Amino acid sequence: MNNYRRAPIQETSFDIPRSRSEESVFSVQTYLEVEKSGCDACLTRIPYATLIATIMCALGVSIFCGTMYRGATLAVLMFREIFKLNIFWIEAVKMTFVIIGACMGALGLMILFVGCLATGATRHKVYRAWRHRVGGRISCAIFMAITYVLTLVWIVKFTFLVLVTFVYTVFWKMCENPRVATYQDPIDLTQFYFLLPDNTPQERMKISGEKEVKSFCIDYVEKVEIMFIFATVACVLVILSLIHYLMCLSANYAHIRDHEKFQELEDLQMLQGDHEMLSAKDRF
Repeated sequence: MNNYRRAPIQETSFDIPRSRSEESVFSVQTYLEVEKSGCDACLTRIPYATLIATIMCALGVSIFCGTMYRGATLAVLMFREIFKLNIFWIEAVKMTFVIIGACMGALGLMILFVGCLATGATRHKVYRAWRHRVGGRISCAIFMAITYVLTLVWIVKFTFLVLVTFVYTVFWKMCENPRVATYQDPIDLTQFYFLLPDNTPQERMKISGEKEVKSFCIDYVEKVEIMFIFATVACVLVILSLIHYLMCLSANYAHIRDHEKFQELEDLQMLQGDHEMLSAKDRF
């Protein structure tokens, strides 16, 4: 009797081939799952361009408000001690600088928040619904309009600061005159009468004497000139940050608008994949 072993019965498996639409849906889902895992997910959610613009804006506004507040204080003291004038509206101007700093800081934080919502995987979660996408586009459009108006306002401020810095530079050059530095000639400001208040006495437009010349040149003009130079540079930095904000908001608006098309395409691919999967099951 021949001994033989029967080969084990192998099960026959039928592999259902994947269609291209199913493979594309599977690859998108796999990519999103990989993207969500690990520390790379946090890095992809950071709006780096908006963050750089926010840092620039915060730095520029801080320097501008600090230097202009100090410059306005020195200007009040100069008019009070040199020209014997009391200017009351300077206090309101100094409070305006504080309000400007607070408003610009709040605007920067809000734009940064909008940038975070429109970046990376956060955009896929937040703007999945149609209402959310419309709200995101409206918010980007509103912030773009506000930023555009603020850019024009800061350009006007920059122009004003350039003129004021030029005037104080002229005063500085007058103080560097050898005859004025040796207190031989007075500082004649009668040609700048239009820059002084209307009630300024004619005799107060000529600064003479060692004490007054030294106080005007060293204690006030030199320090105020430095403050206004820093304020002008800070104003340029703020304008650049606002232009950067406009570019970032425009990009975020486009991302949110295009995300609606990508969402519709993904839903269509999923529907096609489910339909082809059901038809494949019916065939087998």
